Amino acid sequence: MNPIETIYQNKIVAVIRAEEASEAFEKAKVMREAGIKVFEITVEKGCVLPALQQIKALGDTVVMAGGVITAMRAQEAIDNGAQVIVSPVFQTSLAKYCLGIKVPHIATVSTPNEAYNAWKARIPIIKIFPAKPMGRIEYLEDMLRPMPFLKLMPSGGISLEDFKDYLNAGAVAVGMGRCLYKNANLHEIKERARYVLEILNQN
Repeated sequence: MNPIETIYQNKIVAVIRAEEASEAFEKAKVMREAGIKVFEITVEKGCVLPALQQIKALGDTVVMAGGVITAMRAQEAIDNGAQVIVSPVFQTSLAKYCLGIKVPHIATVSTPNEAYNAWKARIPIIKIFPAKPMGRIEYLEDMLRPMPFLKLMPSGGISLEDFKDYLNAGAVAVGMGRCLYKNANLHEIKERARYVLEILNQN
């Protein structure tokens, strides 16, 4: 199964921002033990890059490098094990670079026009950020109503209580960040991850 299909299947993307590679790995490890399989590790700080390969080595995971703006950083992330490149913006140069090297690329947009242009650029999943300030579930529904062909992944401000509402509204996946680990120790992070998967699998 390719990384994009795995995202479609698992629906939960744990978005981890950390100061050091060890911190990112520790958070991802306990989430993986709980059952989460898809991780977006923010790599604006190059020191976090080694975490990508460490998390990939946990097995049965998709490891995405987030916060990537340049082709140089994209290649560094790929060299460190990234299977998907996630950019905080949509820029055609990075989209073309990833397409050329056959590495899936997720671009981030805020408006319907940006989302449509990203779709035309063959972006397989389009990240909507920040989802909460943009209008939450209603904004997602408003965007999908005229363009149901978009594969949207909202992120930013999504909570343990409302993430499934986004999926029910048509999102193919959701990015969940601080709600999984803010003010939590490793045991609490694992319990939050388990809770998310329990809610996800409820009818």
